[in-house]
Amino acid sequence: MTNLIGTYECKVDAKGRLALPISLRKQLGDSMSDGFVLKRSVFQPCLELYPMAEWNAVMQDVGKLNRFIQKNNEFIRRFSAGVKPVEIDGNGRVQIAKDLVSFANIDKEVVVSSAINIIEIWDKELYEKAVNPEEVDFAALAEDVMGNIEDNGIS
Repeated sequence: MTNLIGTYECKVDAKGRLALPISLRKQLGDSMSDGFVLKRSVFQPCLELYPMAEWNAVMQDVGKLNRFIQKNNEFIRRFSAGVKPVEIDGNGRVQIAKDLVSFANIDKEVVVSSAINIIEIWDKELYEKAVNPEEVDFAALAEDVMGNIEDNGIS
C-alpha cells in the first residue's frame, strides 16, 4: 500500500486536464506507469484517483459480493458509476471526463489531497467547506474514531 502525503492547490485547464503535483508523482513512483482509476467519491462531492494496484485490491473485495442479493447489485452499480481508467500523460496530467467534472462541481481551482492510499480531487471551495473546523468538532471526531484503537487493531 502506498502512503501518500500532501495537499496541493492546482488548476484544471479548459480541456479538463489536471497536472498532478510533482511531489505526488514522485511518491507514486513505479505505479505511475501502471495507470489509475478515477471515480466519484461515495461520501463526498469529490473524485478519487486510485493507483491501479489500490483499485485492484478494492475490486477483490467488491468481487466477493453475492450478486444474487439485490442490495449488493445496487451497491456495485452505484460504486462503479462513472468509473474511468486514466493514465498520466507525458506532462504529468490526468484527463478528467466531463461527467466527473460535473459530479464534483470542478471549475478551475481544485485541491488535490492525499487520502492515505488514494488521491482526492476537490473543487477548491467545496474542499474548504469540507475541512472547515466550524462544521465538525474534529477533536471529538478524532477521539471517536481513533480513541478506541487496541494494540492490534480497531475495536
